Amino acid sequence: MEAEKRRLRWRFFGSLVLLGLMIGMMIGRLTAPGPIALEAVEEQPWGLSLWYDREPVVRGEVLHGALVLHVAARAEAQQGQLRLGDTLVNWRVRSAGEISTVGFVATRALHGRWQGEAVDGRWRIDVRLAPHPLD
Repeated sequence: MEAEKRRLRWRFFGSLVLLGLMIGMMIGRLTAPGPIALEAVEEQPWGLSLWYDREPVVRGEVLHGALVLHVAARAEAQQGQLRLGDTLVNWRVRSAGEISTVGFVATRALHGRWQGEAVDGRWRIDVRLAPHPLD
């Protein structure tokens, strides 16, 4: 009789632990933030301002004179053209699931800097472009 009570007690506490774990996982799923999203693109005299709902991870590279930013965020496809002095720069936003790329192409090689900062509860990345000085 005592052994059976002990076994039932362990089964009861094990069930409580399992139930608590499942409820905790459900609450965690409900309160987890969604994916980061690109909200707006603004053309500036010096490049682009990219507005996100939260801070994304950004990695940039220069490929054959074109500047490409890889951003861990969702985005809708967009494109445009801006003028830097006498140089026209074409820009394009592409998305592949949770990763988006922002590419800048011009007739002359480009170099650029980007810097992010929190503004009014959103995250802004300013991409400052210039023709490569050795061109």
